[in-house]
Amino acid sequence: MLTTIIYRSHIGKNTSEPEVEKFIEKANQRNANAEVTGILLFDGEHFLQLLEGPEDNVEKIYRIICDDNRHFSLTELLRDYSVERHFGNAGMELFDLRNYDKSAVLDAVLERATSKFKLTYDDRTLQFLKTFIECDNKDSYLELTESETWQFESYQQPSLAAECPEDEPYTFGFQPIIDPSSRKVLSYEAKMRAPDGQSPLKFFASLQRDEIYQVDLASKRTALCMAKALQLQDSTLVLRLLPMTLVKNPDAVTFLLESINENGFVPQQIVISISEDSVVNEDEAFTAEVMKLKRSGIRLAIDNFGAGMAGLLLLTRVQPEVVMIDGDMLRDVHKNGPKQAINQSIIKICSSLEIQVVASGITQAEEWSWLRLAGVKAFQGNLFADVIPRKLPAIQWPVKS
Repeated sequence: MLTTIIYRSHIGKNTSEPEVEKFIEKANQRNANAEVTGILLFDGEHFLQLLEGPEDNVEKIYRIICDDNRHFSLTELLRDYSVERHFGNAGMELFDLRNYDKSAVLDAVLERATSKFKLTYDDRTLQFLKTFIECDNKDSYLELTESETWQFESYQQPSLAAECPEDEPYTFGFQPIIDPSSRKVLSYEAKMRAPDGQSPLKFFASLQRDEIYQVDLASKRTALCMAKALQLQDSTLVLRLLPMTLVKNPDAVTFLLESINENGFVPQQIVISISEDSVVNEDEAFTAEVMKLKRSGIRLAIDNFGAGMAGLLLLTRVQPEVVMIDGDMLRDVHKNGPKQAINQSIIKICSSLEIQVVASGITQAEEWSWLRLAGVKAFQGNLFADVIPRKLPAIQWPVKS
């Protein structure tokens, strides 16, 4: 089975054009030996390469390319399968766009094609080449600089501790949501943990379906009590609820308001986070309960945005104040073209609706750097702070090396 990979990268500032020609010659022989073919476009600043061949061979060569420090900001644009090769004449043919008149360069590229069927611009693979040649979307190239490196300075939070009632089979850790650029803590999210610090999934698996929603709601009183013990009454607090908890507990909003008041908070400090990837079957009842929340002053966040199928529809139905993009959607975003396109769209939509975007689950400095360039200001993840049951974690603030 033939695999196709297309990537874009930026030539290193210390990489000379004679050096480019030299490594192209070596790569051409290496690719030919591996039965990998394709074409490499170069405009004097950026490369766009198409690789085609047996899946294992293409993957092995692509890994070598990713580790090559003669280019940077490598972004994978396409990974797909095909029946035949588009460009099968050479291991890696260098095509310098500067040597051709702009009006004729597309036809010159097509002349290198070896497909049995005439390639047209309806072919998705060719569209990537066409867009690169015509420089249609260079404004969307959000590239990390070649020498950008970061260190992280630890800020230790006050050493307070909050205890759960002894009979509770769960506890909470409070992970901050921060603006790294201004070094501000924007809010804290209460994350449920088992007493040993692990996920409480085993405990919830032991409950009957309706019991889950009762425990989910009751646990928010515990979370608020712990937040009070940690002296977070001046902070915004994010509490995660299962969507059906609001529907299955008709007095859920009243319970939340009482718990908020008992622990010295006000409703405007609270953000209720609803996970997008949780199925909501009773649309009208759910929407009605969300309206109750919002009328009480409590704000709404959609969590795990992008992980499920209801995200865009939820934006039209309930108008949240916050969208928390799913961590899997952000993993390696700095080098994944499809994720970049989707996240840029989410950011643009939320910006036009005045919805705050939180990038959650961040584990790499490069992910944060790319998202910062894309316009995100609020971040959460183990790169900045862990989840520590019953305590506030140290915060790691980025400092440019």
